Amino acid sequence: MRIVRYAVGGVCHYGEIEAGDARIARFEGDPFTGLSPTGRIDEVGEVVVLPPLERPRIFGFAYNYASHIDETDRDVPEVPVCFMKPSTAVIGPDDAIVYPADGELIHFEGELVVVIGKEARHVKPSEAHDYILGYTCGNDVSDRIVQRKESKFGTLLIGKGQDTFAPLGPVIATGLDASALSLTTRVNGVEKQSASTADLLLAVPDLVSYLSRYLTLLPGDAIMTGTPSGVGPIRPGDEIEVEIEGIGVLRNPVVAESL
Repeated sequence: MRIVRYAVGGVCHYGEIEAGDARIARFEGDPFTGLSPTGRIDEVGEVVVLPPLERPRIFGFAYNYASHIDETDRDVPEVPVCFMKPSTAVIGPDDAIVYPADGELIHFEGELVVVIGKEARHVKPSEAHDYILGYTCGNDVSDRIVQRKESKFGTLLIGKGQDTFAPLGPVIATGLDASALSLTTRVNGVEKQSASTADLLLAVPDLVSYLSRYLTLLPGDAIMTGTPSGVGPIRPGDEIEVEIEGIGVLRNPVVAESL
């Protein structure tokens, strides 16, 4: 199932994208408490597709692909390197990534994102899939200048968490085997990243288990699993696409901040 969150006349709904991606079968309810069909069909061209999650907690993992560790000239971390993005950083498909007025070096990072479906605590890796609703595409937009300054003192907030720095979408794909999905990121149609989730140092079940060992995961939480090599700069006027097998394409333009 490919679950989409969307608005019609300002009212939010969940639905399932039908084959061909032109129509949405509307549901009642939400993916976390239960969905039931209404029999109503909406045309994709007549709705506003929203971020698949409403103001989620976002957990990120840095340096989770060997290829990205190599390109940053770092050692493999002794423990998982985690950070959080504020819920206000989330935008959806076709929403604009805002390039900060004082930004100097803003990077894209295409990533597979795990969506938690139910409360999870002390979950074993072998049980992790029981707590996962599905997967979506993500872009861990990062202000490298700020990030590097923060990192010297052990923080990762402003460099990762500015408004619009967490595009998610276009759907939540359920029933996927996330162990070997192809991931591609393009800037203005030019391929910049190409990898497989098989190359994750910590696989999805390990990430869910690790976080749940120390904190309670909640329905609607999002886990950004890390980015492969190929990250690079974006500028106003660019268009970024993150495509993941079985999910779709997350597309966002980049615009200059207007103060």
